[in-house]
Amino acid sequence: MRIYRQITTEERYIIAHLKRQGASKAAIARQLGRDRSTIWREFRRNCNWLGIYRAAKATEKTSGRRVRSRKKPQFDQEEFARVVEMLKQKWSPGQVSRRLRMRGEMRISHETIYRYVWKDKREGGHLYTLLRQACKRRRKRYGAHDSRGILQGKRPIEERPKSAEARSRRGHFEVDTVLGRGSAHCIMTLVDRKTGYVIIRKLRRRTTSETNAQLLQAIREQAVSVITITAGNGTEFHQYRQVEEATGVWFYFARPYHSWERGTNENTNGLIRQYLPKTTSMARLTQFGCDAIAAELNNRPRKRLLDIFLKR
Repeated sequence: MRIYRQITTEERYIIAHLKRQGASKAAIARQLGRDRSTIWREFRRNCNWLGIYRAAKATEKTSGRRVRSRKKPQFDQEEFARVVEMLKQKWSPGQVSRRLRMRGEMRISHETIYRYVWKDKREGGHLYTLLRQACKRRRKRYGAHDSRGILQGKRPIEERPKSAEARSRRGHFEVDTVLGRGSAHCIMTLVDRKTGYVIIRKLRRRTTSETNAQLLQAIREQAVSVITITAGNGTEFHQYRQVEEATGVWFYFARPYHSWERGTNENTNGLIRQYLPKTTSMARLTQFGCDAIAAELNNRPRKRLLDIFLKR
């Protein structure tokens, strides 16, 4: 029994050459060791409207048919229901994709998940509300002075240890505060640069004394030693030397309006906004609630850790 093989690009150039020489379809089939019906089908599908056969155009038409045939849905509604279930847990499409791949359930890309979500939105669905929303607008300042107070003697982020920059060691944290609406209550977030481990502390007000008290408690509760903390330029961190003297942890500061220098912390704050949107007042938020949010985030799959696992 002869096994069918698709016509190759090289064979198409031979077909075009033999056709120009006036060879019949049957003769071309014998020359290539192909069935005559295969050559007939090749001409029927890939000749232009004048009946002219060109190898390059034939290859282009064949590739186009293959691409279009692969646009059929690869995943059924039951599989997408599993994806939606994980999105409802506030996982990102990237996290969903990696976790399903790691468990061997399915190999679905995050782009496919995004396409499914936006298709659902066009049809009137609400899956898009499960995604993180990046609506924050920033204005360019172009050298404007920092209006949040000047603190002399700050260690610049450029002096931070190489192990912090390279994420090669646990214990290098980034810190920031996240505000709510309508009250002085807010939260402080600390994130380990290597593991993404997050700590959330409730602040009754955004003052240096309240910030330092919660920082000291958070540092002392950690099983892993805190080595450095990289902060922004908010005035709530201006009494950082008190924390340094009490714990031995060194502080470093990003440049004003360069929030991307604390990218780990900024990204984590974006995740927290899924639980505490900007329109939410934090007056009734308790430390227990903060711990619950932190625990859920810390049990999510982390991209950097999953990439390491999948490369093993």
